[in-house]
Amino acid sequence: MNDEKNDEKKKLQIKYDSAMETGVYSNAASVHLTKNEIVLDFGYVVPNVKPTTLKIVSRVNLNHASAESLLKILSNAVLDFKNKNKES
Repeated sequence: MNDEKNDEKKKLQIKYDSAMETGVYSNAASVHLTKNEIVLDFGYVVPNVKPTTLKIVSRVNLNHASAESLLKILSNAVLDFKNKNKES
């Protein structure tokens, strides 16, 4: 019975707006730090435009604990990707 309660706590339903379904493309990122938060700007360097233009396509504000969690998840995902591609 205790295991059932723990399983219920681990389940998380993720919802997103249909406009976010396809995501956005980013080929540049910037990080801004404050005492209370970390701001991630994702951008797109527009090709063949003078002067070189960086268009911000998304901004994510995180508290420090969430940023650390993101760092761990992203690091593990990159390592998994590298390990899978070594085998190929």
